[in-house]
Amino acid sequence: MAIWNPEKECLDRDRLRDLQLKGLKDTVSRVFQNVSCYQNKFKELGLSPEDINSLEDLSKLPFTTKEDLRLNYPYGMFAVPMRQVVRIHSSSGTTGKPTVVGYTRNDLNVWTELVSRFMTAAGLTADDIVQIAFGYGLFTGAFGLHYGTERIGASVIPMSSGNTDKQIMIMQDYRSTALVCTPSYALTLADRMEKLGISPDSLALRVGLFGAEPWSEEMRREIEKRLGILATDNYGLSEMMGPGIAGECEHQCGMHIFEDHFIPEIINPDTGEVLPAGSVGELVLTSISKEAFPMIRYRTRDITRLTYEPCVCGRTLARMHKTAGRSDDMLIIKGVNVFPTQIEEVLFQVEGCEPHYQLVVDRVGAMDTLEVHVEVNECIFFDEMKKQRAFVEMVEKRLVSTLGVGAKVKLVEPSTIKRHEGKANRVIDKRKI
Repeated sequence: MAIWNPEKECLDRDRLRDLQLKGLKDTVSRVFQNVSCYQNKFKELGLSPEDINSLEDLSKLPFTTKEDLRLNYPYGMFAVPMRQVVRIHSSSGTTGKPTVVGYTRNDLNVWTELVSRFMTAAGLTADDIVQIAFGYGLFTGAFGLHYGTERIGASVIPMSSGNTDKQIMIMQDYRSTALVCTPSYALTLADRMEKLGISPDSLALRVGLFGAEPWSEEMRREIEKRLGILATDNYGLSEMMGPGIAGECEHQCGMHIFEDHFIPEIINPDTGEVLPAGSVGELVLTSISKEAFPMIRYRTRDITRLTYEPCVCGRTLARMHKTAGRSDDMLIIKGVNVFPTQIEEVLFQVEGCEPHYQLVVDRVGAMDTLEVHVEVNECIFFDEMKKQRAFVEMVEKRLVSTLGVGAKVKLVEPSTIKRHEGKANRVIDKRKI
């Protein structure tokens, strides 16, 4: 199995820790000198860069949150003058002002290098033709994968998002071997191919690199079966860099975090306490090589756990498991924590359920309610009422067994839940909380 950068991806952990400490100390000094937000945070805690002398001192440092980024919009978190910033990206800003991030020339080189690593880990080579179905623009996803594809020498098709029929035509005519998009859009493509009578066997597609939203192992198996590919997971977020923080190898046993550029921690999302290795909690990341937009202990709100045993592929970097959702997207129903991916796991195990669903949360009086709208095949939807009711009861029993809280299931016809070309909108929360 090929490894893009064996020197860094297979580092002895003692050497890795030495590299991390140097990067951490340099980063702390840089933000203390150049970013007023961090200057203020450090002063409030009575900290100075000289207090950071070991990796264990990382826990002394303050957290950074998305609110910090919003308060310092647009350029207040930049650690270099604008003349050194050669690229600007931002989030969509759907919950207020967008998060604005900047890159120096070296930042872009590092970004490209890290994407090349996880693309190689997924099995891509210079012989591949990569179709990128992420939207180009201020979103980091498409550009990160684009330049990583070019770095490994593969051919890139910058298709961008949307226009599903044309996506499929390009796959057929250009002989695309790799697909880059969200996992939910991969299923949208599979749905459309089936309606058009196009068999995956007629395509050259062999691997998919999916990210930008949580997805379950059941969803992975569904994608692999319906598109006839190896489906790999990768992880990134705009605030830290974009895609390239972590990615799976062909063994699909966790995403390798590129620890020579990011220090990961797992914390209790309620208390901020650092949890022991192997614990499930919120992922916190510290960048140790970024120049324009360094982040100290950024709270990602993504729920996962880390594994530190070397992978069978030979890489020694920590691996993060699939995110179970986000701590701030987590639903609390009657006091029970519920993640959409838990519901997805149940639905994908039920024969007759289609891979498209939506959760509607409401409050009746003082009581929370959860309704799961799920597409089912036509045989079930048009079945006699008695059999349909039995099907609904079976799904509801499985959900309450998994979630620990009841959910009402509503069956809907195939293709009635809105399809998304980017991240799927799984939850409609009608509560006034």
